[in-house]
Amino acid sequence: MITAGVDVGSLTGKTVILKDNEILAWNIIPTGPDSSETAKEVFDMTLKQAGLTMEDIEYIVSTGYGRVVVPFSNKNITEITCHAKGANWFFPSVRLILDMGGQDCKGIRCDDTGKVTNFAMNDKCAAGAGRSMEIMSGLLDTPLAEMGGLSLDIKNRLAPLSSTCVVFARTEVLGYLHEGTHKNDVLAGACEALADRVYTLLKRVGIEGDFVISGGIAKNIGVVKRIEQKVGLKANICFEPQIVGALGAAVFGRGILEKKTAKKK
Repeated sequence: MITAGVDVGSLTGKTVILKDNEILAWNIIPTGPDSSETAKEVFDMTLKQAGLTMEDIEYIVSTGYGRVVVPFSNKNITEITCHAKGANWFFPSVRLILDMGGQDCKGIRCDDTGKVTNFAMNDKCAAGAGRSMEIMSGLLDTPLAEMGGLSLDIKNRLAPLSSTCVVFARTEVLGYLHEGTHKNDVLAGACEALADRVYTLLKRVGIEGDFVISGGIAKNIGVVKRIEQKVGLKANICFEPQIVGALGAAVFGRGILEKKTAKKK
């Protein structure tokens, strides 16, 4: 049984191909101006990687903000639902999930099957999402991959930044740089502000049980460690946290096929 999940987000497009309960192939590419083209491109790349053709895929589920424009999917399912299912696949004991995407973040509670029992989203302000880190990366001329580690190496003291508005935070950063504040201290403030925002979100859904972080921000150790300290839980992070939603979509596809097969018997 071969299924695929396609997750078209605001910043990246992801595809996972699942054979029974094993990941055959996956890919991540930047989202272009045409979401449907992004979906096709990342799907074709993953097919090639797996040595398959479109005809080999028995069911395709799309998710993410661009899920409705994926022309070749059999069904589309919300990213909240798919992230819960994908997190459950990687970590069956998970009960609390933080999905941090480019433009928003979501706190999700689920049961032992990966079914959503509660969730909360931040507003569309980038102060609560990965986009805030991209803005800081540009302002501080620091690659995204290096920001988390540098933020933990505080040179003088953490430079406090606004956790409610990325526009205010940008002005504050420029002010700190003008004063000669060390870049690491500003990065520490940026990661702390994002962690504060996320902590408020997670408290709305209830902090308990095994904890998973998905999305690109899960690769930022500075943000992850600060979130862990605030919630009092160790975060479980899979080998590639950006494919959790696409994996969940593929799992849903497998479940749909299994139900169809059962009905025929």
